[in-house]
Amino acid sequence: MINFSASSPAKPSNHNCRFLLVCFIPYREFCSGVDSGSELENCESGYIESKADPREVDRVCKVIDELFSLDRNMEAVLDECGMNLTHDLVIDVLERFKHARKSAFRFFCWAAQRPGYDHDSKTYNAMMAILGKTRQFETMVSVLEEMGEKGLLTIETFVVAMKAFAAAKERKKAVGIFELMKKHKFEAGVQTINCLLDALGRAKLGKEAQVLFEKLENRFTPNLQTYTVLINGWCKVKNLMEAGKVWNEMVDKGFKPGLVAHNIMLEGLLRGHKASDAIKLFEVMKAKGPSPNARSYTILIRYLCKQRKMDEAIDYFEEMLGTGCEPDVAVYTCLITGFGNVKKMDQVHGLLKEMREKGCPPDAQLYNAVIKLMTNRRMPDDAVRMYKKMIKNGIQPTIHTYNMMMKSFFMARNYELGCAVWEEMNSKGCCPDENCYTVFIGGLIRQGRSVEACKYLEEMMEKGMRAPQLDYNKFAADLSRAGSPDTLEDLSRMMKLSGKFEVSNLFARWAEMMKKSVKRNTQLTNV
Repeated sequence: MINFSASSPAKPSNHNCRFLLVCFIPYREFCSGVDSGSELENCESGYIESKADPREVDRVCKVIDELFSLDRNMEAVLDECGMNLTHDLVIDVLERFKHARKSAFRFFCWAAQRPGYDHDSKTYNAMMAILGKTRQFETMVSVLEEMGEKGLLTIETFVVAMKAFAAAKERKKAVGIFELMKKHKFEAGVQTINCLLDALGRAKLGKEAQVLFEKLENRFTPNLQTYTVLINGWCKVKNLMEAGKVWNEMVDKGFKPGLVAHNIMLEGLLRGHKASDAIKLFEVMKAKGPSPNARSYTILIRYLCKQRKMDEAIDYFEEMLGTGCEPDVAVYTCLITGFGNVKKMDQVHGLLKEMREKGCPPDAQLYNAVIKLMTNRRMPDDAVRMYKKMIKNGIQPTIHTYNMMMKSFFMARNYELGCAVWEEMNSKGCCPDENCYTVFIGGLIRQGRSVEACKYLEEMMEKGMRAPQLDYNKFAADLSRAGSPDTLEDLSRMMKLSGKFEVSNLFARWAEMMKKSVKRNTQLTNV
């Protein structure tokens, strides 16, 4: 759990750590010292292992998945399941349906009515997170108010709501949630304010975060992280001048910019196309501190790999090893992706072998990177072999893994294996998201299976997801040829309800044309 107690500012330093704003090179020297964490804190709660029986979770999820579209049956079957309804089970089920907010919310409401069971703060917060990520803000606020009436609000509740509004660039509403804390007698400490500023910055609202900081400055004591998140917010929008001003203010207030702040600035310079200044900053870090860590080298190596400057990337990698800095999976992922993009697969396999020899096992991100390389090169069989290796090594595939593999098979016109990936994903309890449905439905349409695609489009929208970006002209034409005027009319109504009026009109026109065609054929037959 996050510690929301205020931190006192660091003692003034004798070093001068100011940035020269014109060219963004250190003016005199940078301070040594390390920030309070190895990375910028993102206000996330720690994971607590669930005590729910996985088989029970699977059973409940199967009922929801199969019966959700049948309005009356789902709750009745859940009533008869005889499950031991616990908070852990509810959270696990909500996690499975985190991309299907209608299914999740309907189960959540059913659980609330069960005799002997009451939602607690954790289950409410889990539901809040789903509603926030799917931008169901009205329902999310209603749930927050219900929690207030029951005395179940926690700091995490407000953090979830603030982050959801910030991610949607709803600055005023994010601040409104922050102000709501006072009404419910929650003290907004420095960490909570930092979290709000960080959420705004990550949503590329660096200017708004700065304005809010200046308004709140007399209500709390900023700490090192406060200035670090503000710098990060400005770097996200590539405003290096303003980032430099915050850096200098941080120094003037007596804080020592540590490794996290330096890494953020290093990444900001590269993002802002100031590579030469980034290299100079990196050299100053090596000479005067804080010494670059694995994250610092990874930032630089990732940039060089994206620029396809693989020789320079390897030079920095070897330098990193020479400093005694242990390479991690992140830096290997950058190098492997870089060599893959320049079609040097021998180097890719060599690095994978080196990782094994150094006792640095691949993680899901690295496997996904390698699978992406293989799918981009139209090597679906190799992608499957890598997927099997991933499973064998105990790494759980992500939705991104399945999306890439499905895309690869559909591009290779292998309908059977594309569908097999979809089935595999569902059998692993991985809830498809909007992108996943879009890949699958688009693949079906391109294979001339629009009638089948229609079923999944309806399923997707019944779950509360947005209509995907598809070739709707081909879709409607295929359905017309299949002789489905009723289906076209149903799709037209569904699209209209979802606000896709242009697509709705398209389906309606095709349905009308089809009816006229059927009428003409009937008249000719009668003649």
